[in-house]
Amino acid sequence: MESEARQKTTPKDLSTEVPGMMTKPSSMGDASWQEWVEPVIDILSNASNYIGEWFSTYKQLLTTLGIIVFGIISVKIIIAILGAISDIPLLAPILQLVGLGYTAWFVWRYLWKASNREELFAEFDAIKNQMFGDNA
Repeated sequence: MESEARQKTTPKDLSTEVPGMMTKPSSMGDASWQEWVEPVIDILSNASNYIGEWFSTYKQLLTTLGIIVFGIISVKIIIAILGAISDIPLLAPILQLVGLGYTAWFVWRYLWKASNREELFAEFDAIKNQMFGDNA
């Protein structure tokens, strides 16, 4: 009698084989889930190929953008360093005096007389030939 009462109160979709499982697993939800997962797995498994093709296609553009970004970052760092140096007391005026002194020496040594200017141009030509060759 007890088993008859139990059968009457147990709904047909309840799982009695696996303890803790309230209902029988439906195969309909798994199929729709797999339809979404398979394309994602395909894309992820071929991701290195996609990325490699993309980089080879846009190599020159990426190089140019990288150089521009590196240049901007370098300028910002240099400006920050110069600002920090400028904030140190007496260092900025001393560096300005050194710069003025070197400029005065350069003018006196190379630009004051015509013979010294010819010597300077000869040194420039020697450096240019050393860097670019005799054809430049």
